[in-house]
Amino acid sequence: MTSTKDISKRQARREQIRRKGQRSRLIGFGLISIGVLFIVFLIIYPSLKPAEAIIAPEAVTRPNIDFNAAGDPNAPIRIEEYSDFQCSHCGNFYRTTEKELMNTFVADGTVYFVYNSFGDFMGPASAQMGSAAYCAGDQGKFWEMHDVIFSNSGSATSTSLDRRLVEYAEFLKLDTNVFESCLNDGKYNDLIEQNMKDGTAAGVKATPSFVITYTVNGEVKTKLLEGAYPYATFQQEIEAILAEMGQ
Repeated sequence: MTSTKDISKRQARREQIRRKGQRSRLIGFGLISIGVLFIVFLIIYPSLKPAEAIIAPEAVTRPNIDFNAAGDPNAPIRIEEYSDFQCSHCGNFYRTTEKELMNTFVADGTVYFVYNSFGDFMGPASAQMGSAAYCAGDQGKFWEMHDVIFSNSGSATSTSLDRRLVEYAEFLKLDTNVFESCLNDGKYNDLIEQNMKDGTAAGVKATPSFVITYTVNGEVKTKLLEGAYPYATFQQEIEAILAEMGQ
């Protein structure tokens, strides 16, 4: 016959087991909740944290801007740059030679200058930044985005590239909804791919490269310059072309 004492012991053990199971479930639920909250934090933190400092680019005067081009479209010499926003030599060209070209041969109507993104030459981020510049061009600020990207290419940041490009758009006072939609929809993916095909067809193998086109006695001629040459080199090439054209 089972005694009242034995029943009490069994009841106590069952209650102990029940409480232990309850504690385990609560601990498991707490750990899962913490894990979920941590994942949510990782997702939303980049959009909540303050924007990191953006280096304002040096002002560059570009005459007759038309999307990714500057100068007179009827100029006797056309220079097509094939560039990559991740390329340090391309950044050097922007910071030195380009400004002088704009102030001289582009400003006086001798050169029509066009910037082309050279696809994903240095990786997917290259094409993404190229798209950002073209998307900014939809709002009349291609060159401003071009300048901001190059001016900040060496600055340290923990922000994702997507977020950083939006920060650039905010800095330039673009309509960020329109800008993000353009990026996310891949509006300029085909153009960037075509830029690379065109550059490759013209003999471009590295960035920056410059395809110079001009006409002599009805014959279209081209020259290819590969590298971030100083202004003096471009001046020499342009003056030689003008002499060949009889100008």
